[in-house]
Amino acid sequence: MASPLFAQRRTEEIQSAKLKETRHITVALPPSYDSSPNKKFPLLILLDGDYLLDPFAGTLSYATYWMDLPEVVIVGINQNDKGERDFDSYSGEETGLPEGKGEMFYEFIGMELIPYLESKYRVAPFRIIAGHGLTAGYLNFFLYKDKPLFNAFISLSPEFATEMETRVPLRLKVMQKPIFYYLATADGDVSRIRKKIQTLDEGIKAVENPLLRYRFDDFKGESHYSLVPSGIPRALYHIFSYYKPISPSEYTEKLVTLPSGYVKYVEDKYDLNEKELGIKMQVRINDFKAAEAAIVKNGAFDELKDLAKLARSNYPDTLLGEYYDAIYEEKQGNLKKAIKIYTNSYSYAEIGDLTREFMLEKAEELKSKLEEK
Repeated sequence: MASPLFAQRRTEEIQSAKLKETRHITVALPPSYDSSPNKKFPLLILLDGDYLLDPFAGTLSYATYWMDLPEVVIVGINQNDKGERDFDSYSGEETGLPEGKGEMFYEFIGMELIPYLESKYRVAPFRIIAGHGLTAGYLNFFLYKDKPLFNAFISLSPEFATEMETRVPLRLKVMQKPIFYYLATADGDVSRIRKKIQTLDEGIKAVENPLLRYRFDDFKGESHYSLVPSGIPRALYHIFSYYKPISPSEYTEKLVTLPSGYVKYVEDKYDLNEKELGIKMQVRINDFKAAEAAIVKNGAFDELKDLAKLARSNYPDTLLGEYYDAIYEEKQGNLKKAIKIYTNSYSYAEIGDLTREFMLEKAEELKSKLEEK
């Protein structure tokens, strides 16, 4: 299992020319950051970082332990000093756009903070921004640009600027890159906030854009504040849905029910990880086993050759590719070829529960079958 996440935390000062002041951020790095010098991590920027960093880090720590979510670099922006939160989020009542300090803070994030983080840390191009209440509304301003700085938005009980609840769906409709958008409210939310959130939800649900990945949660028995720890895992699992291993329900409902293309299903899952999330990773052994089970159950034995090829590209010099080649020959009735592969695999490295002893046992089983004939 992975180590506990975010053991490395540091508070940093940024001299902002845009804001004409010094701002404080907290950077939380995953433990594997130092031990994986060639790896880049998705970037999660938290408005209201003073109180959102711990619940986000806790959720990611738990889910990463089980390999359900990827490691990320978290950056929390301190906004509680001297009422900075209200000034940072300021927008004009008539224009509904950032004005004054709100405009400067917008430029600070895009023109100073992100370049600073990209120059200092190994962050992937995939960026997430999250906020709560006032800042959850403010983050929508980054959708007003034709090319948003962020790929994913987590808006927890947002308080909107003028006309924002109608403008956001219009922006999402014309987006030309994949956008993940998570929105949450609760039956105990502030009523004036809740009504506009419901209007926004209706507007987004009417958007016809295949590049939009949208999820809305309306929590029961929660308030404006208590919905936050409920919404965070829902949001992260929504954004990183492609990252999760193939679960029993995904296997039953999606993979095994396919008429063919079981290996392609796995390949596409990891291609989406890289294309949309910027995360390149080896195919998990668990997902190889899921594809193997679907192939055998449906009698699509020719696909075992494709699975062997995928195994060799992900785990070269291990037993995995040999194992699938041997099963293929066995299922084709070519027992002598299968025995030869099982027997000659001693020079390959063991992986998972695939051991040399297991491969030799399989060879002996097939030899017994041949003798019986």
